[in-house]
Amino acid sequence: MSNPTSPFTKEQLLPQEEMLEVARKKGKLFIGIPKETSYQEKRVCLTPDAVAALTAHGHRVLIETNAGIGASFTDQEYSEAGAEITNDTTKVFGCPIILKVEPPSIEELAHINPQTVLISALQLKTQSKNYFQELAKKRITALGFEFIRDADGAYPAVRALSEIAGTAAVLIASELMSSATHGSGLMMGNISGVPPVEVVIIGAGTVGEFAARSAIGLGANVKVFDNSITKLRCLQTNVGRPLYTSTIQPKNLLKALRRSDVVIGAVRGKNRSPIIVSETMVERMKTDSVIIDVSIDMGGCFETSEVTSHDHPTFEKHGVVHYCVPNIPSRYAKTSSLSISNIFTPYLLQIGDEGGIENAVRFDRGLKSGLYFYHGILTSKSIADWFDLSYRDINLLIL
Repeated sequence: MSNPTSPFTKEQLLPQEEMLEVARKKGKLFIGIPKETSYQEKRVCLTPDAVAALTAHGHRVLIETNAGIGASFTDQEYSEAGAEITNDTTKVFGCPIILKVEPPSIEELAHINPQTVLISALQLKTQSKNYFQELAKKRITALGFEFIRDADGAYPAVRALSEIAGTAAVLIASELMSSATHGSGLMMGNISGVPPVEVVIIGAGTVGEFAARSAIGLGANVKVFDNSITKLRCLQTNVGRPLYTSTIQPKNLLKALRRSDVVIGAVRGKNRSPIIVSETMVERMKTDSVIIDVSIDMGGCFETSEVTSHDHPTFEKHGVVHYCVPNIPSRYAKTSSLSISNIFTPYLLQIGDEGGIENAVRFDRGLKSGLYFYHGILTSKSIADWFDLSYRDINLLIL
């Protein structure tokens, strides 16, 4: 007979069946890292330390000979870290997971096996419809690392490379002003009794923020222009000191440009960077002043900008030195490789722990946002719109 004062029913008092969580089986990854073949690309996705961390977890890493040499990592360092080295490019592209900085070329895609997982940058603006058709044919699952989000909803790979580009822009400008490169002979240091160098930064994103930090650190007088008050406010907060900020008003901007020694353009657009500085404005700048157009990979935000290379990085127009190299982080290949490797390694370990890319994507929304191809099915709406292709929602494919 049940106790009338008991809060439990007879059924609840009976022994219950225990529901145990089914453990996910860890997977062993086999990662191939080919040597980058894109023009002047010196970076590599994983450092020897990252390879050591992966091999310690039982994963295999196959690296093409001299893949890290541009970033000052030798084959011996990779071998000692547990990687396998080969000079057979086809063998590397035959691995189940391919890790690259630049997206593979059409020729490289021919070496990739069906059902391979490809992790690289996508660089949508430089791609062709043919590239996505090849991925579909081979039923490839592809992640673009510039689309991967972290827990805060930010893009860690984009931010890391933007930090490098922003800092590099100031270092490059400082170099171009020296007398050794026939520049203005001005120094970016805050020397007592000498007026500081005037630096104008257009764009208050991550590139603008790190350019401002570096320029202020070197003692320059910095002015930042952006049409977003929120971005300007965030930049001031992050830099930790008050500085000149303004919305992009032609009168104010022209006044600042005429006095500037260095102008850094870091404005992004949806499909192309908007042209903020016209040729007339450039004509009115000081002779031997320097323009660093970090937006050049999206068309540039100066009307006078033209794409240059690391071999011939500058040209002069209206007496102003222009630096318009699209791939600035590759100039500092070791730092960039360390930065990219720091982002990739935790994700790769996570993919291994989850038992493969499918489980990892199922449980990590940030990683899922980086997925643009799933077993040969396009899952990105922006790519579909850009190239007039059909796509499927990834949430309907991975439940």
